[in-house]
Amino acid sequence: MATELAAVRAVHKPWGVRDLHPWSSLDGSDDAIGELWFERAGKDARTPTLLLKLLFTSEPLSIQVHPDDTFARAMGMPNGKSEAWYILSAEPGARIGVGLTHRITPQQLSVSIRNGSITELVDWRPVAKNDVIYIPAGTIHAIGAGIVLAEIQQRSDATFRLFDFGRQRELHEDNGVAVAHPWPLRASCHPARLTPVRTALIASRHFVLERAELPEGSSWALLAEPETWILVLDGHAAIGLSAVSIGQSVFVGGGRTSIEVGAGGLTVLIAYPASRPVDSLLLALGEQSGTPMRSAAPALPELADPPEAQGPARTQGPTRIQA
Repeated sequence: MATELAAVRAVHKPWGVRDLHPWSSLDGSDDAIGELWFERAGKDARTPTLLLKLLFTSEPLSIQVHPDDTFARAMGMPNGKSEAWYILSAEPGARIGVGLTHRITPQQLSVSIRNGSITELVDWRPVAKNDVIYIPAGTIHAIGAGIVLAEIQQRSDATFRLFDFGRQRELHEDNGVAVAHPWPLRASCHPARLTPVRTALIASRHFVLERAELPEGSSWALLAEPETWILVLDGHAAIGLSAVSIGQSVFVGGGRTSIEVGAGGLTVLIAYPASRPVDSLLLALGEQSGTPMRSAAPALPELADPPEAQGPARTQGPTRIQA
């Protein structure tokens, strides 16, 4: 099956940045780059079900919401959009908006969109490097300035903008109110150590997101799902026939792929469509026998789209992973 170094597409945004180092050498000096999309390299390659991105913010993004699969399909779209963020860096005071501070009615949400007071209703939370946030479809959310993050999402461009911080782009009040969950989002990420090198960050109905930390000089077999994305956060390695380093991504179309880790070790994010982590995803190759060494992964509950928050309970901040 295919193992290929992902192509990178730069997406210019008014809230983007000029300097993408160390994640990319692309030059945004003439036109700010807000997103890097990782894509299959071949023109005839099958379109993946997930989309992996890097986002770079110098200004807040719009306050927005995405539809779930049911609503999206009713509008003629193939699917909705749930997503997850992994914070790569954050300036002091950087924050994200996730859900609302308290429950309101759809009518109140409409009014807040029209008069701009929705900015006061959003639950703004500080973020730092290694935070993990899951944004199920229907969650009102925003990304503040001064953040670099990796995003894995259902492949969809269905976005309903509710507030745009003075950029005068179109708002989508009717559809936004129809799909939004106008209440707090309870913390739902519970990262779990699967093996000495693997941590499951998120297991949702649409995808699994893991972080793997592989020691220098080690050799591994990746037994990939039919669609597996790998993003290098730190270090160097050869994955299949591709030499990779920080900010690069590899797409694996299933089957067995070798990983040879270079000096300094390797830290990666791994994402694939599934509801539970795959137990045998990474197999360490033993130095003596050359045979795989398997470590069983504990069960991890699937993240469901959260129900309406009841009562006055406060939501928790983003889940922070120790590097």
